Amino acid sequence: MNRPSPFINIIPWVFGLLVFLIGILNIILVHPVPGIIYIVLSSIYIPPVNSMISKKIGFTIPTIIKIILGIVIIMFTLGVSDLGDMMDKWMS
Repeated sequence: MNRPSPFINIIPWVFGLLVFLIGILNIILVHPVPGIIYIVLSSIYIPPVNSMISKKIGFTIPTIIKIILGIVIIMFTLGVSDLGDMMDKWMS
């Protein structure tokens, strides 16, 4: 039997927690609305929450959609959002 490697199982947890952390930082530093949106979006990446959502609505979100959404989240956070601007000021 082919079992996925443990590294593959860790990726959704890490990315889900990263998006959740971005949401918390947005709530604290920027504004609650984008923070809440990030926290809700993080739920599709965390496996137990994702399985609960798929049981409630009857279908799962395809992995390719999750990857594209993840890229958009990171690009938006670092490029357009106020949190990205704050990070630029702290780094320089």
